[in-house]
Order: sequence, then structure tokens, then C-alpha cells
Amino acid sequence: MPRQLPGDVPGFVGRAAELARLETLGAAGPGGGVRLMLVAGTAGAGKTSLALRFAHLVRERFPDGQLFVNLRGYDPGPPLAPEAALERFLRALGIEAGAIPTDGEERAELYRSLLAERRVLVVLDNAATVGQVRPLLPGHADCLVVATSRGRLAGLSARDGAHRLTLGLLTEPEAVDLLTTATAGYRHRDAPEHLAELARLCAHLPLALRIAAERAATRPHMPLTDLIADLREESSLWDALSTDDDAEADAVRSVFAWSYRALPPPAARVFRLLGLHPGPEFGADAAAALTGQSVRQIRNHLDLLAGAHLLEQTGPTRYQFHDLLRAYAADRAHREESAAARHAALVRVAGWYLHTADAAVRSVQSLSPSWLTAPPDPELRPLAFADGGRAMDWYAAERANLLALVRAAAAAGLDAITWQLPATLQPLHDAHDAVADAVETAGLGLVAARRLGERRAEARMQQSIGYGHRRAGRFAEATACLRAALRLQEEAGDRPGVLRTVNGLGLLDMEQRVLDRAVGRFEQARAMARAQEQPGWCVTTLSNLAWAHSELGRPEETAEFAGQALEACGRDGVSPVQRVEPLVYLSRALRETGRLDEAEEHLRTAGLLITGGTVFRGHELLLLCEEAELALARDDGARALEAYRRCLPLARATGNRRREVQVHDGTGRTLQLLGRADEAVGHHQQAATLARRHTNPFAVATALAHLADALSRTGHDEPARTTRTEAEELLAPYTDPRATALRAHLRTSP
Repeated sequence: MPRQLPGDVPGFVGRAAELARLETLGAAGPGGGVRLMLVAGTAGAGKTSLALRFAHLVRERFPDGQLFVNLRGYDPGPPLAPEAALERFLRALGIEAGAIPTDGEERAELYRSLLAERRVLVVLDNAATVGQVRPLLPGHADCLVVATSRGRLAGLSARDGAHRLTLGLLTEPEAVDLLTTATAGYRHRDAPEHLAELARLCAHLPLALRIAAERAATRPHMPLTDLIADLREESSLWDALSTDDDAEADAVRSVFAWSYRALPPPAARVFRLLGLHPGPEFGADAAAALTGQSVRQIRNHLDLLAGAHLLEQTGPTRYQFHDLLRAYAADRAHREESAAARHAALVRVAGWYLHTADAAVRSVQSLSPSWLTAPPDPELRPLAFADGGRAMDWYAAERANLLALVRAAAAAGLDAITWQLPATLQPLHDAHDAVADAVETAGLGLVAARRLGERRAEARMQQSIGYGHRRAGRFAEATACLRAALRLQEEAGDRPGVLRTVNGLGLLDMEQRVLDRAVGRFEQARAMARAQEQPGWCVTTLSNLAWAHSELGRPEETAEFAGQALEACGRDGVSPVQRVEPLVYLSRALRETGRLDEAEEHLRTAGLLITGGTVFRGHELLLLCEEAELALARDDGARALEAYRRCLPLARATGNRRREVQVHDGTGRTLQLLGRADEAVGHHQQAATLARRHTNPFAVATALAHLADALSRTGHDEPARTTRTEAEELLAPYTDPRATALRAHLRTSP
């Protein structure tokens, strides 16, 4: 059950009429057709607080959970794209990274299907455009959406039936009540007329009022009249500098400046430098790097800023700005820090992220080389990771910042970091199926590498873009990028790079089922790994050869290469988990030659090597699929069905569409074995649909052949014949033993 709402709003006062209006509209939400409410109003008016207060009041009406996202429509940086918001929601709904489609429309379809027949409350904060909101609307009337925006978003009312509540300023009694509540216990009773004057200077805006109240609370012995005089003086300064007549905006800026000037100079500098952080949220360690301070020093400043309501704490060591405060902090940095100081701050934080990312990759795997060209600055303190799981958690928390950082580095002309960071992050992008991030950052890195004349770096960027296209099923684009990378690597004499790219081209051939060519690629890569004395790559290429021969239906060759891979695993520099794939391929070869007990023993050995952590889910999926196939070979339908049921969430979690097709098809074959052909039809249809979208014609033909079997068993003879005809047509280009066997099966079926 997703529970994503931030905590209730402490010290919330007023807005009784607005809450009653939302209550009236929201009461009709579940089952009543009203499913979208828009809270519109000026910056700092308390739209988010009102939406969250309402959400907490009605959350019990939505037993299937609540979702919240800040769309950052008014941040100084780019707004959150609908595709990124959908990814967050899908994760909250239990879909793991690899199972989330790369296409925005597919994400929206999955999101709506998950919310169908559920009662979920969705809060969309800080939307700037209709386009940010519409893809996030559920398709079911039992869900309720509350969106906030500074604009009217008229299209939502016209097309989507949104009910708009325009949030005005607090009334004077409400504003005074907020000040009184926020300062209670800190000050003796202030005169009502003075509180009213302070409220007027804050334009009755909750954001400004809370900051002013905090200032008053921390100076309990200073007369409120003195604080008012200070603020009035600040307001006069803004009046002199302002070129517009937006009184509310001027009031907010005045309060910001008033609180900012009251900060101790070191804290004030931290505040303005934090405005330069490229991402929407940051941790204490990154803040320390940005400001050039120790973590202990920065925590004191962060606590002070959060206490003054100039910063919001979102977790034990994580913080974010209100978008207005972030813009103000950045403005102060540009006014008070030299260009050299701002540049140095960006270099420091970029270096911290780069070296921390390198440490994360080193804890996850050893096949990818380090792309760092120098040790970190002695003043930086990059994180270290005890295990791959913690490294993956760090990447997940920082992913939006890493993308923003590459963009900022590119804009600032930090060309080396602009290519080094995506080069370093590639294994982490791949593990999280972050295809869009990988392609965009590598694209920026490619431009930077070309500007530097770094051929090796340019090749790595082409390689990374190619990997991203392959994961997304864009095989033509992937081929072009990998060939470009290979050409650059050969010209530069980058032998390890050539090895990686040739192996990558072999993987691309496997995805397209050009198996003989894949064998040739893997043989070439194997020879290079031997010549370069890279034991880890020797194991990888031998294992890939075993996989290719297995797909070709050659069990003897499969067993030979798998055995060689296992023998090579005994060398130094090879991770124990690299034994899993060759053990599974060896088991498959033994199963297909009738040696079922030996096959099971190898699977048992492979199972002992798998930790179950994020890093090795792909291996766990491979193992489970083979366990299911072995159970089928023993005619143990119940055991096979249980194994396939465990496979499906793993296939989605790892983003392996080919395996997902295999799981649905295997589930269908198992149900047919159990005499449940009517249930099998749906699984085979799903396998065929996924295969058409994500894999190759052979996989489609396989799913259709088994669908035809299920249709025949349920008495649908004519659809079965049509399905077999299509499957045979799809098999025409393939002549390998598996294709020949499948073609024979189609021709001998009724």
C-alpha cells in the first residue's frame, strides 16, 4: 500500500472555509465522478500546506494509499517531467526499477492499470502546466487527485472536469493567529496591533509569516516594534529596487532578506551557496562539498537554516528549498559571490559526486574500469560503501541530482566531469534501467569529449548511448553508436575499449537473434580478453558463448564453453558470482540431454552463490527460469508453476523483457501440462504481445506456436490454424536447430 504523503502540517491555522469547500468536493470523489481538484494561488500563499492538511484529513477514505509528488513547476531548475513523476509513482506502487517502461505512454498505461479498482489519493504539488498533470491522472473515479499551481490551468477544468479553488491571502485574524501560534511559548503576549502590523508587512502570506514568526521567536526579549521597524526598512529597500508593483512578491522578498541578513555570516554564505546546488534535494555530505566545509560544520548550519524556515529537512540528513527560497539563495550567490567562487563551488560538488559514484560502482562490480584521471581533492570526503546494496540505495536517492549535475557541468564548461560522470555511472544506470538518464547524460558527455578531443572518452560516450538504445529496444540506433565507438577505439588503440564494444555488439546480436554472428563476436572478445590477461572478461565471454550455443540448440558446445568458464572462475580477479551464469547454462545443456539429476545439482550450486541483493537479481531470475524448465522436464507442473510465479516480479524488476516473455510463455506451457489450457491462452497472448513490442520475430513465433496449442486444446481450431500460419511465416529467416524443431512442431500439430 503506497504511503507517500509528507507529514501533516504542524501549526496549521485558518483556512476553515477553504477546507470546508475541499471537503464538499472531495466527498463526491470516490465513486461520484469528481476526481480532480485544483488549488490555485500566488506564491507563498500556502497551497501545499492546505493540500496536505486536507489530504491528511481525508486519507482514511482512501484505504489503498496516498501518492505525493512535487512537480517543481516553478523551481529555478527544470520542472519534473511527467515521465519522471510516473516512475516515482510506479516505484511507490511496488514496481521496481527495471520493470518500469521507458516509454512515457506505457508508463501512464501501467500506472492507470495499477490504480484501476483502487481508492488512492494523489497529491500533485507545484504544477506549472496542464501537461505536467494530465499524464498523472488515474483512469478510475474512485481515486481523488489534488493538484496545486500558481496558474489557473484552465485546460484541466475544460477537458478533465477539474474543480478549482483559488486560494487568496489569509485574513488578518488568520494571519495574526498564525503568528501567535508560531511564537507561543517563546514570547510574552505581543500587542494585537503590533501583530497585525507585522502580518500586513508580510502581505498575509503564510510562507512569509512563518519566517517572520521564527525570527520573532528566536528574539524573545526584542520588542516586536523593533522587529517591525527592521522589516519596514527592508521593505523600503525593496520598494526602491523593485521595478514592478507586485506587492505580495515584494513582501516575500523583504521577509527573505530580513531573515537572511539576520543570519551569522558563515550561515548566510552556506545559504547562498546551497542555492547553487544543481539538484532539487541534497544530503549533508554533498552540502559539505559544495560549501567547502566539514560534515560536522555543515550540519550545524543546516540545522540553523532549517530552524529559521529557510530550508526544509526531508530526511535524517537530507534537505530541500522552497522554490522561492532556492531562487532567492541563488540570487544572493550571484550578487555576493564572485564568478570564481561560484565556479569553485560547482567544481567541488561535482568532484564529490564523481568520486562517490566511482566508489559506488567499485562496490557493485569489477568489469568496468575507473574513468577517474586524478585522486579527489584532499578537502573532499567522497562516500565509501560497505556493499553493493548501499551503493544502489545511494544512486537511487541521488539519481535526479546526478542528472542535474551533468547538465550543470555541461553548461559551465566542465568538460572533463561532463563525460567522466556518465562514463562512471553507466553500470548504475544499467542496473536501474535508467535508459533516459543514460542516453541524455552520455549525449552531453559526447559533446564535451569531442570539444576536448578525447577519443577514448568519445568512444565511451558512444558506447553508453548504444547500451541505452539496446535496453530500450532501439536496435538500429544501438548498432550505429556501437560501431562508431568501435571505430574510435580502434583508431585510438584502446584495446580494453574494443573488447567491451565487441562484446556489446555480440549482446546486441543476441537480442536480435543473429546467433552465428553473436558467436563470432564473442569468440573475438574472448581472444582479446586472453591477450589482455583480463580474467573477469575471460569468464564473461566464455559464458556468453555458452549462452549463444544454448540458444542455437547445441547442448554439447554449450556444456563445453560453460565448463571452460567455470574453470576460468578459479583465477584471481574473478567475482564468485560470475560462476552463476555458466552453471545455469551447463544445467540447461544437461537437462536437454536427459541428465536431469546432474542438472539439478548444478542449479543447487548456483543458488548458493546468489545473495538475493539488488546487484544479482538478474542472476536469480536466470536461475529461477531454469528451475522452472527443469520441473517441466520432470512433468512436475505444480513446482514449475510456482517457480514461474516467482520469476515474473523478478523479470519486471530487472527490466528484462526477453525473460518476461519467457516467463509468460513458460507459465502457459505449464498450465497446459496441468490441463488448464483456458488459463494458458491469456499467458501466451501476453507473451506474444510483449515479444512483438520488445524482442524479435523468433520469440513472437515461439509464443504463437504455444498459443496455437492452447487454442486447439480449448476447441478454437480456426484461430489456432491462423496463429500457426503466422508463426511459421515469422520463422522463415531462421535455420538453427531450435527454429527447425519449432517449425516441425507447427507442421505436425492439428
